Amino acid sequence: MIDFTLTSNDQKVVDHLKAEGLIARRYARQYDENEHEFPPDELPEAKDWPDVWSFLKGRTKEDTGLAVMGMLVSHWQTWGDYSVRMRRSESGLGNAALNAAGTKEQVAKWGHLILAMAITEPGCGSDPSRVQTTAVLDPKTNEWVLNGEKIFVTTGCRAQGVVVWATLERSAGRAGIKSFLVEKGTPGFVVAHKEKKLGIRADDTAAYVFQDCRIPRENLLGGNEEIPKESSGGFRGVMKTFNMTRPAVAALGLGMSQAALDFTREQLTEAGVDLAYGPGVHGLSAAARRFQQLEALQEAALLTVLRAAWLSDQGQPNNLEASIAKAKGGAAVRQITQGCIELLGPLGISREHLLEKWFRDVRITDIYEGTGQIQHLIIARTILGYGRNELK
Repeated sequence: MIDFTLTSNDQKVVDHLKAEGLIARRYARQYDENEHEFPPDELPEAKDWPDVWSFLKGRTKEDTGLAVMGMLVSHWQTWGDYSVRMRRSESGLGNAALNAAGTKEQVAKWGHLILAMAITEPGCGSDPSRVQTTAVLDPKTNEWVLNGEKIFVTTGCRAQGVVVWATLERSAGRAGIKSFLVEKGTPGFVVAHKEKKLGIRADDTAAYVFQDCRIPRENLLGGNEEIPKESSGGFRGVMKTFNMTRPAVAALGLGMSQAALDFTREQLTEAGVDLAYGPGVHGLSAAARRFQQLEALQEAALLTVLRAAWLSDQGQPNNLEASIAKAKGGAAVRQITQGCIELLGPLGISREHLLEKWFRDVRITDIYEGTGQIQHLIIARTILGYGRNELK
């Protein structure tokens, strides 16, 4: 039986995150206005904030599973504010890739770094199997030589290193794709420029160029240089990263949509709108009925996220559920925050409040880590039993 009821220890984690989030909101507008140029040490209380993961030590069998709790941590972190929380993050998407595909020695060597992950290219977006960045082994120096361009790299400026997807042999398709770790400062590795974005403005996004960038042979994650003929090889390994990061992305967005709902509830209550749950739907005002629809959408989306994480805690496959969580979450957060703005009218778009910012920030949920359209394609293939060449 699946039970997501929090234990008293787990509730302490949530309460800590909510208290921390209220502090973060004081600085949210400054981070948004100044983008990533706003220094993190300008957050006076930051030095006094304990690491939330310290609350999760000494867990027992009665406590919520670690994967599920990870989703709840992501959810309540962004309930405060996405931008500020991301600036205080001590890991990036590349860290998830390192943990999923790296050897024990590689995790020990690079696990302390903030790592971005570079996949998307000017000619390769939703289909990572079309990666054109190349990695060629130089047997004389025992080094890999990387050449190519990467765009829309999340945390690309702040990261201390990056996990780069590159192909050993383009004609091999997905089977030829491997992931390599490149540290900042490596000759031939250039941060070309920083993007200006609609939302999540404090979390920088960058473009990279690799020009005859040489890295040690052991920087290939997992260490397997073989290009298999009938499987997707290293590509399959690094794709496992998304089975947890996709639900986590949905959880991040749902934290912001929960914040939008909470703010909207306060404003509607102050305006005298009765949000009682007792009367039937026909006994509610139009505003109350619409608000409850948004709440139901929030709860349904969050449950898909928690189920995907629960399967991971049980050691069961969750590829389908991860895509469902990402697709459902990406659509839900957009509908919820937009619905809240519609309910509040001028209050919703006023820069005196954070609702309009949350509306801009959540838009990314449906885009990165695989767009909603791609998730629906994955879901369809899995349910219908089609391969990628049969259903495109």
